[in-house]
Amino acid sequence: MQEYIIRVQRGVSAENSWQIVRRYSDFDLLNNSLQISTLSLPLPPKKLIGNMEREFIAERQKGLQAYLDVITTHHILSNCELVKKFLDPNSYSVNYTEIALQHVSMFFRSEPKWEVVEPLKDIGWRIRKKYFLMKIKNQPKERLMLSWADLGPDKYLSDKDLQYAVKLLSSCSHPYIYKITFATANESSALVIRPFSEKGTLKDLIYKVRSAPPPPCKLLDLENSLLGLPSFYRSYFSQFRKINTLEGVDVHCFGHLLYEMTYGRPPDTIPVDSFPPAPSVFVVSVLESILTCEAMKNGMPTVSRLLQMPLFSDVLLTNSEKPQFKIPTKLKEALKTSKECTEKRLTEEQKLIHQHRRLTRAQSHHGSEEEKKKRKILARKKSKRSAYESGEEHSAKYSNSNNSAGSGASSPLTSPSSPTPPSTAGIKFTASDLLPIPFNTLF
Repeated sequence: MQEYIIRVQRGVSAENSWQIVRRYSDFDLLNNSLQISTLSLPLPPKKLIGNMEREFIAERQKGLQAYLDVITTHHILSNCELVKKFLDPNSYSVNYTEIALQHVSMFFRSEPKWEVVEPLKDIGWRIRKKYFLMKIKNQPKERLMLSWADLGPDKYLSDKDLQYAVKLLSSCSHPYIYKITFATANESSALVIRPFSEKGTLKDLIYKVRSAPPPPCKLLDLENSLLGLPSFYRSYFSQFRKINTLEGVDVHCFGHLLYEMTYGRPPDTIPVDSFPPAPSVFVVSVLESILTCEAMKNGMPTVSRLLQMPLFSDVLLTNSEKPQFKIPTKLKEALKTSKECTEKRLTEEQKLIHQHRRLTRAQSHHGSEEEKKKRKILARKKSKRSAYESGEEHSAKYSNSNNSAGSGASSPLTSPSSPTPPSTAGIKFTASDLLPIPFNTLF
């Protein structure tokens, strides 16, 4: 059986890379698992006879590279647990549902009234954030939902401040924020309990998973920012250095949501070059201010600016419930510092991506066929010029020698019009050059 070496790299640093070995059957198994996405994926076809021929193997390798390029650049597939396990088995080999249950059990040692009913495996996209159906032991008919998550890379609050902030979430009362029943955190993870929504989420309505009358939208998972969890759209806005504040990030993410609500699917590419017809030109105006190339270069509009646009300026909010959420001054300062640290990490990441992109463009330009031809022409000219100068120098020395000897004897001269042929540069091969070259994927 033929095995393929794949070099996988996470991010722009070549140091954060590793190699895995996969057979065609492994690709086929992955592809079958991804059919639920209904996407047409370019996996090379099977071949039972002649599949060990050199030409076929080389062609199949190109096809498998193209297949990896598609799934790693597709935003949803690249975040899929199946793909992550395929490309990084060492990091994603554990059962996170079991780990989550262990942590939840530890949390509830001091809170015995809660009981886990079952995992909710179809909810959420984060691999390290798990959901469970819950109930209170003395109120078995009340259905609740628990979410558990590891702390993320943007967790900058101290453990003490984080635990205090998470507990405060249950005191937040807002007409457009989904009520939190219970929340707690420790030094490595956190859990939040909310009423279970039988009607599903906005995404269920967009993709017609559930049919229900349009409900008022309420925000979920506000704890994500406190826990330092990265945004689902980070791979998009980290490409654009003008989106460098948390307000800008929120506006950019809102643009993705509004596009999906308008057209029933996410945008194919970011930036968006043109927008299909929409129910309202006002919607398109908002999308253009957020998702176009010009918006990416100039920066996101502020929330205040968005509220002044026609789509929102004439909206009257009829809910009379007054928001209530008190945050102590000391915690406010800690949250401000955490925000600044999060923005700093984003800016540094964007800088690295920008430098990597410039280097990649330079290498691509240097390796282009046109540049190779230019370098060959320059090399020939340089070689001829060197030979010409060498011939002139030799002629001058011979002439001086004859003059000093005072003899009329002739000797063969190197004619400037007939330079000596240039030497041929040798190409050195290392041992690695002679081995099968791994194909690459960015992850």
